Amino acid sequence: MPTPTITTINPATELPLHSYPLMSQQQVLTIVEEVHKAQQNWSSLTPSQRSPYFLKLAAILRKNTNHYATLMTNEMGKPITESLAEVEKCAVLAETIAQQGPIWLQPESLHADGKEHLITFEPLGTIFIIMPWNYPFWQPAKVALPPLMAGNSIILKHASNVTGSSLAFEDAFIQAGFPKNVFRSIICDHQISNALIAHDNIAACSLTGSVSAGSKVASESGKHIKKMVLELGGSDPFIVLADADIEKAVHAALKARTSNAGQVCIGSKRFIVHKSVADNFSKHFAQLIKQLKIGDPLNPQTQMGPLVNAQAVKDMEEFVTDAVHKGAKVLAGGKRLDRKGFFFEPTVLTNTTPQMNAVCTETFGPIAPIIVVENDDEAIQIANQTEFGLSASLWTQDLKKAKHLAHKINAGAIFINSISKSHPLLPIGGIKKSGYGRELSHYGIKEFVNIKTINVYEP
Repeated sequence: MPTPTITTINPATELPLHSYPLMSQQQVLTIVEEVHKAQQNWSSLTPSQRSPYFLKLAAILRKNTNHYATLMTNEMGKPITESLAEVEKCAVLAETIAQQGPIWLQPESLHADGKEHLITFEPLGTIFIIMPWNYPFWQPAKVALPPLMAGNSIILKHASNVTGSSLAFEDAFIQAGFPKNVFRSIICDHQISNALIAHDNIAACSLTGSVSAGSKVASESGKHIKKMVLELGGSDPFIVLADADIEKAVHAALKARTSNAGQVCIGSKRFIVHKSVADNFSKHFAQLIKQLKIGDPLNPQTQMGPLVNAQAVKDMEEFVTDAVHKGAKVLAGGKRLDRKGFFFEPTVLTNTTPQMNAVCTETFGPIAPIIVVENDDEAIQIANQTEFGLSASLWTQDLKKAKHLAHKINAGAIFINSISKSHPLLPIGGIKKSGYGRELSHYGIKEFVNIKTINVYEP
């Protein structure tokens, strides 16, 4: 009986790239044992002793930037300029972890009712991470590097359509000289993933993905009392108040909605605009959208490539059809491109209502519904009318008001006069159905540690 395989497809050409054999359950369980053993030695090092490995990883990433970027672009379609930037962002994260990790993991001493009280941050063991395709290198980097610095080991189950990127990411650790089996990538089906979650040598799990996937994995993890971090969907609001710098906001909106072809968890997906500036904002936004250069993602001049697959294109078509049927107006885009590949025009919708799917559900693609509001209070009310709570972007020249309103928005992060983005020093994560737990910063590195209290009293 032939070994089952995964075949990756180039979304810009619809042609197959490479086939990879699926691992058997026994192969995967053997890897679990190897990674578990490697973690025991890795955890014996101090954070300062681990730091040089991360600096070498940053160097390897930069050395192979063109190779990694081309691989990502071919597998999931993002413009090559974005892929190059993604590799660099991973390198910066590795350097940040090398520099800050030993500081973040320093034991803390405090006074209580005894002679001495010490709080230490010790690794849990092997962390199983399940990652999506939209940022083939950045997603596993931001989830794996902090717990690795804390002394954990990592097993990565990446999305099947970026299997080449997954294996290349593992190879970067090998080239950087990390101890063997501290980081491993596996190629397996969902059934084997569930077996891993249940395995005694898996200490905790992290998943970035859809709400449905998060619910299933969290349920399985909960059955076995395993720590879990989830970063799930988002319907992030981009709020433009009456006094906003419209030119700046419009250019930011373009990037917020079309970067990675709109396939961004923390990308702005609902554009909530004060009525006094709505016409101006909508008109200029549509003009910029129409000027966007869409095409071959390997061409450095391309600003937006294809969507990830045929289903994604179909989903966007259905969003537009539903909105138009319910009274929306298409200001720009609205249809698939008549060419080979999974291309869909970036789209601006006006005259929207809460009943439209493009408004009330997550649009993981380049569709921008504009929602007109009467005042600031209504803007915040609508921003919070969602099952998600990942991040939000707020545009105004009144910073005092902006900071006041930021406290009223139900989300894990608020960006004032900036698009939503991730940064190594800032925690990222959501509330409600956007998940729980945090990644990055000193908060993220402590998600997968045993926060141990050592209490000393007089004999």
